[in-house]
Amino acid sequence: MKKKRLLVCGATGFIGRNLVEHFCGYEEWDVIGVYHKTPHFEFPNLKWVQADLTNHEDVNRVVPGHDVVVQAAAITSGAKDIIMQPERFITANAVMNSMLLRAIFEYSIKHFMFFSCTVMLQSSSIPLREEDFDANAQMLPEYFGGAWNKVYIEKMCEFFSRMGKTKFTILRHSNIYGPYDKFDLDHSHVFGATVTKVLNAQDGVVRVWGKGEEGRDLLYVTDLVDFVSKVITQQESAFELFNVGSGRATKIKDLVRMIIELSGRKLRIEFDHGKPTLNTTICLNCEKANQYYSWKPKIALEEGIEKTINWYREHIAIRA
Repeated sequence: MKKKRLLVCGATGFIGRNLVEHFCGYEEWDVIGVYHKTPHFEFPNLKWVQADLTNHEDVNRVVPGHDVVVQAAAITSGAKDIIMQPERFITANAVMNSMLLRAIFEYSIKHFMFFSCTVMLQSSSIPLREEDFDANAQMLPEYFGGAWNKVYIEKMCEFFSRMGKTKFTILRHSNIYGPYDKFDLDHSHVFGATVTKVLNAQDGVVRVWGKGEEGRDLLYVTDLVDFVSKVITQQESAFELFNVGSGRATKIKDLVRMIIELSGRKLRIEFDHGKPTLNTTICLNCEKANQYYSWKPKIALEEGIEKTINWYREHIAIRA
């Protein structure tokens, strides 16, 4: 049996690493991971290639010859950077994805998958469908640049899907968490930052930025990987956009309480209203994913928190 070749861009990152470890377990795939500066890791059946995906020559070197290209490479960070220096996310991400899309088209890659996110969506405690994105609605000002950058790439995928033989998939995923997430406080998202704060608290206090009233749709990373696998093996249409999330919003203050309880530690919460916070609530309607591929999340939030805490304690040195 001839193996299919899967190229995972950003394979040393959070989502990318979970993807390559999953697909390396299947004999029908040759898995190639792209890394830039982050040191790559050893894993059975995984091949590596180094590239700067903002460089035209590097992109043209690594893209040809693959059946599926999954784009999990991006410059990302947490609330502090998004608020204080949002410009650092825009240019490199726009250039990287524009380069990739042109190469995907020119080399007639069979399938391209892009990880978008929910930053372009208006705040809502009611689950939003894929078609509920409203370009005229009020989006969070701090997300403005990143949001329109994501929309641009989504539309470019649709554009190229009308011109060639490549299938394109957009995954507009919610807040993903789990093993290999960022846990340093300077760059992590809310889940990873909270786990770090809880497991390393020395004075009996966990300090939360803002009031904790904002809500996030939280999805364990293996559920996202499961959906990726279904799409890669089953999609037939030229272009699809899917929401991928848990379908419910959890307030940050409730998330913090759950992490504290499941950690087994005795801590109290202090809310710092002077720190940066992204005051928006997101919740995704994922009926389309279920309708097309019978996909639903398998890992409940409580179970996912326990799994992440256990992984953190096993793999990351803590002071507690």
